[in-house]
Amino acid sequence: MTAEARIAGIVLAAGQSTRMGRNKLLLPLGGTTVLRRAIGTAVEAGLSPIYVVLGHEGERIREEISGLPCTPVLNQDYALGMNTSVRAGFRALTDEAAAGIVLLGDMPFVLPAMIEEIMARFRKGSASLVVSTYEGVIAPPILYGRSLFPELRALSGDGCGRQVVKRHRAEAVEVAWPASALSDLDVPADFEHATARVASRGAQKRAGSGEEV
Repeated sequence: MTAEARIAGIVLAAGQSTRMGRNKLLLPLGGTTVLRRAIGTAVEAGLSPIYVVLGHEGERIREEISGLPCTPVLNQDYALGMNTSVRAGFRALTDEAAAGIVLLGDMPFVLPAMIEEIMARFRKGSASLVVSTYEGVIAPPILYGRSLFPELRALSGDGCGRQVVKRHRAEAVEVAWPASALSDLDVPADFEHATARVASRGAQKRAGSGEEV
């Protein structure tokens, strides 16, 4: 795989935020919103093109991302589960993309450097699957090479791509990250914790500690 190979980003932003009680992707975090933070991470890491899969409150999300270097993709089946958003994202990709990286819109502590490392592992090897692990837990960002696109475009039922990961786990490259980076936003307490953590990180950076997560 050449260093010039294009790797696309697929940001999943179609969920209903049922447990949060309001659309978590539109909540303010660190001077921006949860979703714009995720897209900014994808942009900074060099993913191109970037697709944002919409569903619940799709027009609000579309307005939120207006002007950002990304393309909205409507998943009309979003109520049937995250797997439908993965499928919609990969159906939107052209075969010019060498791979696609799936990102969740509500994982604010995934850093550009994490995505860059996943891209580097893919480009210097021959594996069609690069997965993130957090103390043994597999979760996004996950990179799927072009050879896996047909399987992802045909996904049905539950699994959010896990069925594809399971089938190809033996040949997958694994990249380990600290468990703290796995934090997502499901309930109000998660958001409160993330807000405090982002504020603390900002204070540490201003003090020159250089801590990232």
